[in-house]
Amino acid sequence: MNNIVIGILIPFIGTALGSFGVFFLKNEIHALVQKALLGFAAGIMVAASVWSLLIPAINMSGAMGRLAFIPAVIGFIFGIALIYGMDRLIPHLHLNSAEAEGSKSSFKKSTLLVMAVTLHNIPEGMAVGVVFAGLLSGESQITMAGAFALTIGIAIQNFPEGAIVSLPMKSAGSSKKRAFTYGILSGIVEPISAFVTILLASIVVPILPYLLSFAAGAMIYVVVEELLPEASAGEHSNINTIGFAIGFLVMMVLDVSMG
Repeated sequence: MNNIVIGILIPFIGTALGSFGVFFLKNEIHALVQKALLGFAAGIMVAASVWSLLIPAINMSGAMGRLAFIPAVIGFIFGIALIYGMDRLIPHLHLNSAEAEGSKSSFKKSTLLVMAVTLHNIPEGMAVGVVFAGLLSGESQITMAGAFALTIGIAIQNFPEGAIVSLPMKSAGSSKKRAFTYGILSGIVEPISAFVTILLASIVVPILPYLLSFAAGAMIYVVVEELLPEASAGEHSNINTIGFAIGFLVMMVLDVSMG
């Protein structure tokens, strides 16, 4: 059980360490570095969606024969739909964007930025929770090493994410302590989502293939709707592509070698 608690907290630790950079980095991350890091995060999430979520979901449905793809397709669609709905309802502001999205609100820019990151951290937390719930159930398609590969991969992409949230806030006038706190808050939703999912394990396990693909759909929505457009804006979008390729390969290697 201790290993599971540690595994759930690893992604949050990645965010916290990235946010801590606000205390020793003087300025915002250079625009080209931001592009590379956003692309890297997108690559991690896409690879995790395929190797850690969709492929296990399809393998678990092997008894359905040629129709084994059905749970994955259904779960994926519902994952996309949920985050789309949240994206339309929850007020938030994307990095380097001047106009907030979602329902109208009077929140400050810093709060809206944190809410944007929090929004796409929810599916990551759910993915971790679903995988560990499956592990606790004894599902043969999920191993402890594979579960940790997923959490480590998410933690790696959370590290630059924490810095990308905190540093602009410091540059905008917030104190280092306040900027660090907001970075922490943006990531705390991940372990909370994971713990809630595990607490619902008795409900989760019977529909595990659907939930694994659900988490994959939610993560892919975040990649296509948020990360890649932000990384591709302006000049030098090839940096984003290189970052994506590296992130994808890192997560693929982690999952295959550890799983």
